[in-house]
Amino acid sequence: MGAGTVDLLVIGGGMAGLSAAARVASEGGSVVLVERAERTGGSARFAGFVWTAPTVEELRRINPDGDPELATALLNGFEDAVAWIRLLGVECRPPVPVLGFGRGHQVDTNRYLDACERLIRDRGGDVLTATRTRDLLTEDGVVRGAECVLPDGSRRRIDAAWTLLATGGFQGDPDLRAEHIHPRAREIGLRANPYSRGEGLALGLAAGAAFGPKDAGFYGHLMPAGVSLSDPARFVGLALYYSEHALLFDITGERFADETAGDHLTTMALLERPQARGLLVADARVHREWISASYVEGIPGVDKFQLCHRAGARCAVADSLEEFAWMPAEWGYPGTRIRDRVEEFNAAVRDGGETAPGRLLDRQPLDEPPFYVIEAVPAITFTFSGLLTDAGAHVLSADGHHRIPGLLVAGADAGGLYRRAYAGGLAPALVFGLAAARTVLAGTAGGGR
Repeated sequence: MGAGTVDLLVIGGGMAGLSAAARVASEGGSVVLVERAERTGGSARFAGFVWTAPTVEELRRINPDGDPELATALLNGFEDAVAWIRLLGVECRPPVPVLGFGRGHQVDTNRYLDACERLIRDRGGDVLTATRTRDLLTEDGVVRGAECVLPDGSRRRIDAAWTLLATGGFQGDPDLRAEHIHPRAREIGLRANPYSRGEGLALGLAAGAAFGPKDAGFYGHLMPAGVSLSDPARFVGLALYYSEHALLFDITGERFADETAGDHLTTMALLERPQARGLLVADARVHREWISASYVEGIPGVDKFQLCHRAGARCAVADSLEEFAWMPAEWGYPGTRIRDRVEEFNAAVRDGGETAPGRLLDRQPLDEPPFYVIEAVPAITFTFSGLLTDAGAHVLSADGHHRIPGLLVAGADAGGLYRRAYAGGLAPALVFGLAAARTVLAGTAGGGR
């Protein structure tokens, strides 16, 4: 390696990239981090919990089609990742349940991200913001760094023993969403930073990387239709997490998924329904116990229905199920059919019978007036398909026979961990970002040659 070669070049300054760069810098490694936005942190600045499944077995249960090697690496690395956060002086609060099956810690992610950036700079590393990566530098099939475009338009060549792609996925690009998720995904809302537009994906594919898995889906949530997501404060405030305890109807007036499987899974299912919109119906019990209550222990509860109403969402309160017959025609939903389906659901639950679709959890009737109705649409946070990788964060080649020497991937640029399932986003970014750092620190640049 030349005298001007750094140990690690990181392309993307979110949770994965900052964690990897800071860890290498903490051990005396030389680092350059390149971030397209004017500030580091990415979508991690909008999140507050580092969590995943409590065991490998549980992760395999809820995510049976994910890569088992990556699942094991995630769980094996989780406690060390939490310890790393604490080592930087950032509090991880005691573990609490998340999504009914997971477990994790509330973290001041902004403080953690800023601590990582400060450590990098203090150890002599460069953090280049508002900087675009033009091309990877390759020599005899080995990635040797990248050529970047600085804010003033000038170019800078950065030679590196290892290059880490961590640009956050491709959810910010409508065309890539339509190509790799669903044609209707082109129009869905973005509840994430706007800079994750597939830059890492494009760079990796140009270097011969494998991409997948096919039809892996995405992580997101149901949001009120017709409400702008330009303000990141709305990403959590207006997310309709309580859909797990309500009933969701498409524009034909039919249920199409087991809502209790999770709002994040119902979101993927709604995208595939006609017009990708639906009516979320709850009753007074659900409003009392879930719409107005805390979604995760430690987070104060707010009345999401009132928040949606004040934001201008299409919503209504019905004093009885009979009022569904008076649903405004411009909404486009068959109100009478929805009323009938709610009554059929209630009767089946009371009689101990089966509902269609089935319902694994919360088999209580929705029969306590008034009824709360919100039109919901899917919104995306990050993508599950990406560059295929192994437990050491190496990028795997499209021919399936080797690692691409010198090239690493972590965070939402990496694929394979989840397939139409989800068990945390910050935890994999953190764990595999630190795994990339270990690969760099092992001193085997270009491993797999």
